Amino acid sequence: MSNLAATVMENIVFVLEFLGLVVAMVLIAYFAERFEKKRNGITERTLTTRKIAMIGVFSAIAAVLHMLDFPIPFAPSFYKLDFSEIPALIGAFAFGPVAAVMIEFCKIVLKLLFKGTSTAFVGDLANFIIGCSFLLPASIIYLFRKTKRNAVIGCVAGTVVMTVFGSAFNAIYLIPKFAQLYGMPLDAIVEMGHAINPAINSVTTLALFAVVPMNLLKGTAVSIVTVLVYKKLSLILHRAS
Repeated sequence: MSNLAATVMENIVFVLEFLGLVVAMVLIAYFAERFEKKRNGITERTLTTRKIAMIGVFSAIAAVLHMLDFPIPFAPSFYKLDFSEIPALIGAFAFGPVAAVMIEFCKIVLKLLFKGTSTAFVGDLANFIIGCSFLLPASIIYLFRKTKRNAVIGCVAGTVVMTVFGSAFNAIYLIPKFAQLYGMPLDAIVEMGHAINPAINSVTTLALFAVVPMNLLKGTAVSIVTVLVYKKLSLILHRAS
């Protein structure tokens, strides 16, 4: 009974931590947009009816892409790669950082409703937070000057931030939390990585040789696709406004 109570408490604490991080991401995005609008004398609301509708559309597309994840050869099987940040980044460029965070959050909720979790929700938290660490720098930089050059700069900045933050967040919080909630020793997780890459012999090297290349690959692919297609999609999106 005491073990059950401890497990329930651990999960409650984890959910509260998750919600706290969601709120933090929303606040960062909100104040960035508020500052930009105040600087330009814009009085438009952060979330209009049309924006909410478009957030729903992009969230649905992102959720489908998120469920089409696949393993990568240089990382343990619980690490999966997906390209759900493509619609999230397009939505971020079109509608701002707040929309980016909301698309990312709604994507996770939809994925959990239709597919559930195979990582004790840790992978879902990771996807949301690390996704936001890519989307927020990219969308905030683009928000202040909407040019193709700034879109590229934003994508590069987002990829760098996601790579650095993602690897550190995995090593310090996510991998230990996964071991705790999944009931798996940390050594066993490291061993899964070591079986793929002999250079992996600790949590730090697991993050360095698995998470870093995964985030670089994802950030680069998402950035290239978005920069190539956003201009044409932007004309359609804004024509419909």
